Order: sequence, then structure tokens, then C-alpha cells
Amino acid sequence: MRYPEEFIAPMREELTFIGVEELRTAEAVDEAVKNTPGTLMIVVNSICGCAAGKARPGVALALKSEVRPDKVATVFAGADIEATEKARSYFTGYAPSSPSIGLLKNGELVYMMERYQIEGKGPEQIADELKRAFDQCCSAASVAAN
Repeated sequence: MRYPEEFIAPMREELTFIGVEELRTAEAVDEAVKNTPGTLMIVVNSICGCAAGKARPGVALALKSEVRPDKVATVFAGADIEATEKARSYFTGYAPSSPSIGLLKNGELVYMMERYQIEGKGPEQIADELKRAFDQCCSAASVAAN
């Protein structure tokens, strides 16, 4: 069963307000992965408390960094069911978890932050970890594009 849209809309908006693109269909996920040169970060959003108090604020802080992915997108677990399954299919070697954050470079997974890595940290720690991943995986072209 899907979550009612009126219930999750504010949780979606926390990311779309800062410029994160929603991918609501499996086709949209495939298109983003296949047509994003460079780096694509996909956030698997969720209604849980660790998404609200840790993951979404951590993503927002990390995206203030000078170095960041070429594109940032999100799917919502429990709402965008097919899109979430498709996004997770690119997170090879990792069990489904939400929230979670995957960073792909030219369509290949190069970094993954799973729920267990989010639960015990605050937004600043999550942002710092994401910024380290950006520094390692995002190119200088990403800086110029943002």
C-alpha cells in the first residue's frame, strides 16, 4: 500500500525545495541514470524519523558544498514504489534500505550510505561524510556546473 500523498508531500518538499529532482517512475530513474554525464546522487527518501531528522537535513547541508554531484534526485520509499525499486537496482551489492543515498558516476555506483550509517549520526556528520564522497567522486566539471 502506498502512503497518501497529502501525508508525505511536506517530506518530499524538504528536498525539492533545495533543488533535488523527484523521480516518480522507473522510467524517470533509468533516464536520469543513463542521461546524466558525470555524477548522480539518488536519495531514497522515507517517512521515518532518521530521514526527517538526519538524512534530509544532512543532504541539504552537503549540497551547500562547493563540490557536489552533477545532478541530485530522489525517490520516495512507500510512495514511488516502482521508481524506488529501479533506483535500488542500481545500488548493486546493497540490501534495500530507506533512507539511503547512492552516488553514481556514469551510471556505476561509486558510493553508498545505508540506513544504518544514517541512524546513529546527526545531520552535520552525514553532510561531512557526503562531502568526502563528493570530493572523491565528483569532478572539477561538477564544481563549474553548479
